[in-house]
Amino acid sequence: MSRPTEVSVSARPVSVRSLVTRFALAGFMALVVVAIVTAVVSRRVGTDQAINDAKRVTWVSVQGIVAPVLDDALLDQDRAALERLDRRVRDLVLQGSLIRVKIWAADGTIVYSDEPRLIGERFELGADELEVLGGASPVAEVSDLSEPENQFETESELLEVYQRTETTGGTPLLFEAYFRYSGVSDAGRELWGQFAPISIGALIALQLVQIPFAWRLARRLRAGQRDRERLLRHAIEASDAERRRIASDLHDGVVQDLAGVSLGLAALGRSPQVEPDRVLDASSSIRTSIKSLRSLLVEIYPPNLHEEGLEFAIGDLLSHLSSRGIEAHLDAELDGHVPDPESAALLYRTAQEALRNIVAHSQASMVRVELRASDAEASIRIDDDGQGFASSDVEASKARGHVGLVALSGLLTDAGGRLDVLSAPGSGTRVAATLPTRVAVRT
Repeated sequence: MSRPTEVSVSARPVSVRSLVTRFALAGFMALVVVAIVTAVVSRRVGTDQAINDAKRVTWVSVQGIVAPVLDDALLDQDRAALERLDRRVRDLVLQGSLIRVKIWAADGTIVYSDEPRLIGERFELGADELEVLGGASPVAEVSDLSEPENQFETESELLEVYQRTETTGGTPLLFEAYFRYSGVSDAGRELWGQFAPISIGALIALQLVQIPFAWRLARRLRAGQRDRERLLRHAIEASDAERRRIASDLHDGVVQDLAGVSLGLAALGRSPQVEPDRVLDASSSIRTSIKSLRSLLVEIYPPNLHEEGLEFAIGDLLSHLSSRGIEAHLDAELDGHVPDPESAALLYRTAQEALRNIVAHSQASMVRVELRASDAEASIRIDDDGQGFASSDVEASKARGHVGLVALSGLLTDAGGRLDVLSAPGSGTRVAATLPTRVAVRT
């Protein structure tokens, strides 16, 4: 005989702490990513704003301060014109991060600078400078401090802005302003400092709000896992008990009867004279066995409760008790209500399990089944006048593997109902099942 297949119903339990920790870590990683992206974007925006501010400062310096004193005499290095411009530049232009000014002629000669050593020097103008001198929009870029015209600069990094202007006589000049690049970087950091508390604070608040919900969801997930394990365990126990019961019924009932009929027919075949009474007895035994097999088939594959109705199906179960010498009564008050298929199946299963126990253990002579249904619930109650049992008998039966009522109780509980078993030695037994149910009214 092959060994029964072992089925495991225990899975690795869901750890609420582990799930919430992983959720929190994912949130922290998202927070870090958002912080980095916010820092990069805000600093870039701040840098762009600082460069635009530098362009505006340069335009205001040219149009409002420098242009009115740009005399054509500057082109000839007139000392008075240079001194007048130099005073205005040092008093009104060189402020804050703006630290250097150069004014170029179209041929690349520096006609003025606050660095006197550059005045009169000539350098080649680049493409960008020539475009601005020709009327293009102002240009801002990081200074190349290795260029000859920047030989006197001491800062490590500068931002230079080119702005076209003209002398009072209409000669085009190129105004160049140098800004400390640290001011540009500071603007980016300042903008990051303004956005960071808002964005990161909002994410932290969101994370703190979500963690309790994540904890609840994890607990519900663990509870759902436990419910699935319990249902699977009940199903396995019920299936195992059902297989043992069917095997026992077949071995002790139909198989024994058919074995007796077989021996009797074999003896009859060896007899020189056929005895009608013995043939009739064999025929009766075969009919009884067929009836037992039909009853067993009904138990293995119950009727279609939706088509035949719960009342008819339970009546069919009770009809087989008469052959056992048990008087059976069915009192059904459904008042036109039809329990939903799930509830009907559980009520039928309750009646089936209770009647099976009555036949096997109670030695009862009478059974009464009451079936009720209303808008709110459906219930069934099975009473017998058998020998009853004590609570210790239930534990002993469970230890021997008889878990039919235990598994049934679990199924009813999972469906929101309950199973009550009342019994005492010599006082019979009552099995009652109640289910909150969705019911339809039969028209």
